[in-house]
Amino acid sequence: MIELKGLYKSFEGKEVLKDINTTFENGKTNLIIGQSGSGKTVLMKCIVGLLTPERGELLYDRRNFLAMGKREKKELRREMGMIFQSAALFDSMTVLDNVMFPLNMFSNDTLRDRQRRALFCLDRVNLSEAQDKYPGEISGGMQKRVAIARAIALNPQYLFCDEPNSGLDPKTSLVIDELIQDITKEYNMTTLINTHDMNSVMGIGEKIIFIYEGRKGWEGTKEEIFTSTCEELNNFIFASDLFRKVKEAEMKKR
Repeated sequence: MIELKGLYKSFEGKEVLKDINTTFENGKTNLIIGQSGSGKTVLMKCIVGLLTPERGELLYDRRNFLAMGKREKKELRREMGMIFQSAALFDSMTVLDNVMFPLNMFSNDTLRDRQRRALFCLDRVNLSEAQDKYPGEISGGMQKRVAIARAIALNPQYLFCDEPNSGLDPKTSLVIDELIQDITKEYNMTTLINTHDMNSVMGIGEKIIFIYEGRKGWEGTKEEIFTSTCEELNNFIFASDLFRKVKEAEMKKR
């Protein structure tokens, strides 16, 4: 579980995050949404330690990340898995070597055990047959699945995903969403997803945080979105005719 208590972040005297309070639970897909410039990317960077808030508490299972020294933070980061927007694979490495990269850096296991773990993770994302290929030889969707395999190689407690469906077609995005959700439950991880994809919101949004002008504008589940009275959230979610019609249909059922 990750808890944020009174988090503030400023740049050159301008507050970008203002009094953020929320909880991200284990075994759930927690989504952070909001317009460009709302502060959601800054929030994610604060949570993973790329930026440092001026005030507040950031608790990883009751451990205050902001009060830790360098050594403690380094140890905690070993419990984190990251999936980047671009997959961020090493082009000069095979798929198997990409998944083995964090194991080679942080694990004390034998080479044979590291290979076995990497192959297990590739099998988990249905990519065993691609182990000897290079990133340039596989599709964008397959690259994202390799990134997921790499992210879970060290069996993390916390999984962070930055726009995991960026650049993917709707069908492949659905596969990635379902895979992330399945792995979250399987490993009982605390998963945070920073996304613009409304299909992801409606599909796997078990806990949703809406950031508006640096503040938490709303939080709830994908079901609760349909009864939200938050005008800013409604304008953001139901900007398209499709989602507006979905909401209207859901309201009629009630």
